[in-house]
Amino acid sequence: MPRRLPPTKEQSALLPPFPTLAPARIHVPATPEEFAAARAALLAAPVLGFDTESRPLFTVGAHDAGPALVQLATPQDAWLLQLHRPEALQLAREVLAQERILKVGFGLDNDRRSLPERLGTLPANVQDLDRVFARHGFGRNVGLRAAVALVLGQCLSKSKRLSTSNWSARTLSPGQIRYAANDAHGPAALYPALSAWEAAQPPVPAPRRQRGTDNPAADGHIST
Repeated sequence: MPRRLPPTKEQSALLPPFPTLAPARIHVPATPEEFAAARAALLAAPVLGFDTESRPLFTVGAHDAGPALVQLATPQDAWLLQLHRPEALQLAREVLAQERILKVGFGLDNDRRSLPERLGTLPANVQDLDRVFARHGFGRNVGLRAAVALVLGQCLSKSKRLSTSNWSARTLSPGQIRYAANDAHGPAALYPALSAWEAAQPPVPAPRRQRGTDNPAADGHIST
């Protein structure tokens, strides 16, 4: 089967804009009351959009301290947990280790490697949505922008400049807050529509059975 090509940035730009969260729906907890509210909301969610941001390294051999920010979101709200705060580190550890909460995002291989050391626990029930699109003939790194275009028919703009900004800053800029929230809110918003999108895709040809094998790989489906 020929590889299917995701929409380019230029093609995505022609679509209606993705409805990003209002500033009041993006939470950066700092007080005990704000952390308590964040904990209650996050632990009540069955599915959360998930991403992290790390301080960029521009020097070869520089020490990588791991993620500085953990982003978690529902379709209605996003929470940005700054891991220099002990309360944020504890909350991220608790939520990510929770088996009953599905965490969905894109490009999560590096997070799986770096978060156990940073958090002191292994993230549980995490699904990299890039693998869903790979099952349907796309490459292994479709990414959030193209996925939003494919599934929702909308354009989610991403800033390269903000992606390499200082995520370990004690105070995040408004642009950083919007960018980080989008990276978790996007997966949370498209996940409910993903099953219907998968069902509408053309069938993927079964892999050719090699001589001497009796169990060709079977195609799976996303968890719900």
